[in-house]
Amino acid sequence: MSLISSKGRPLLGSIEVPGDKSISHRALILGALAIGKTKITGLLEGEDVIATAVAMRQLGAIIEPGQKDGFRNWTVIGRGVGGLSEPEQILNMGNSGTAARLLLGLLATHSFETTMIGDKSLSSRPMERVMAPLRDIGCNFISRSGGKLPITTIGTINALPSDLTLKIPSAQIKSALLLAGLNSPGITRIIEKNPSRDHTEKMLKYFGAEIDVIINDDGSREILLKGYPELEGKNLNIPGDISSAAFLIVAAVITPGSDLTLKNIGINPLRVGLLDSLREMGANITIHNVKNSINEPSADIHVVHSPLNGVVIPSSRAPMMIDEYPILSIAASVAEGETSFEGIGELRVKESDRLKAISEGLEVCGIKTHTTKTSLRIFGRGSPPSGNGLVHSYLDHRIAMSFLILGLVSDNPIKIDDESSIKTSFPNFITLMNSLGGEIRPASK
Repeated sequence: MSLISSKGRPLLGSIEVPGDKSISHRALILGALAIGKTKITGLLEGEDVIATAVAMRQLGAIIEPGQKDGFRNWTVIGRGVGGLSEPEQILNMGNSGTAARLLLGLLATHSFETTMIGDKSLSSRPMERVMAPLRDIGCNFISRSGGKLPITTIGTINALPSDLTLKIPSAQIKSALLLAGLNSPGITRIIEKNPSRDHTEKMLKYFGAEIDVIINDDGSREILLKGYPELEGKNLNIPGDISSAAFLIVAAVITPGSDLTLKNIGINPLRVGLLDSLREMGANITIHNVKNSINEPSADIHVVHSPLNGVVIPSSRAPMMIDEYPILSIAASVAEGETSFEGIGELRVKESDRLKAISEGLEVCGIKTHTTKTSLRIFGRGSPPSGNGLVHSYLDHRIAMSFLILGLVSDNPIKIDDESSIKTSFPNFITLMNSLGGEIRPASK
């Protein structure tokens, strides 16, 4: 279904957003590898995470939703490291690249064959970057040309521990190797020259794995994981997703009169590049009530409408905010002057070619852009764009939500062609935005 977003009211009040997607995936996976019971509150119940829950059930874990004291919770009864069983059916990962890549690593060191499929978007995404280092430890794969889904993983019982310096700063590749390393002998060693989000490392330690992270003098990170740990079931309270909060943060920054507080949002230091970038542009953003749970910091984020100026976002920040470039581009479009995103070639292999989708969408809405293979320049007008265009989302949830946010301040409404992908990460996005003063409605036929 297509949607139209029109100029709305200021965003005021205090709200919560769904649980962190990255942490939710890992909570289900590690709960399934633990001994005993894991209780999860705040799990993101979007389509991507549900695909992980279904897959882990097929691999032998017991995973059930429940309700206690008015709060939704999930129970996972694990099988222990190395205790997963061969699934009777193909695993359908839907649209979730995180789930597919992490499970490639998990299944690499289990001695059975497993086939994974995905939707049209996921089936176009590259998996060879994960499969190549997993082959080095003894696993084999059968896949389509270019290493794309469907993929059959032929696991090994004679795995060699990884000892690898990552060429691509990718939390998904790193996490796949760490999950493989749980069921491998010896020490898995991974070096990141450019640190990526570290939820897997933090959660492995929380569940009881022997894992050390060494920060070297040059800023690189050396991760050492001992194989065959006995993970123990835990209680987890997952904070709100900074990547979902990003849409409301930018909406409040660019909508005149807005004064919004987002409660209990994860502020992992390797995930807050968006906040740093918006502050550099002039945004009034403050952090309050910092706390720590499951080895993850969280806080309330207070945002006030602010005039913005164009800046250069360096390539070194890309791993800290790779999912936030679509919504940051919306902020850049209303900023005064040119904003440049450098070193963002990775956006071309996300749920869509996001560099192309961002540029096309902004141009349709009256904002000039310039792209290269790895960069994007946005020529902000210092005022809302004209809008009055149809934006193709390319079945990408972050593209769809970003341009719905732009419609809230544009001179004329903005239409997106398909809202179905939004359910993968932020199921109540439209309801929440409209409750805060947004004007998002189905497009008339």
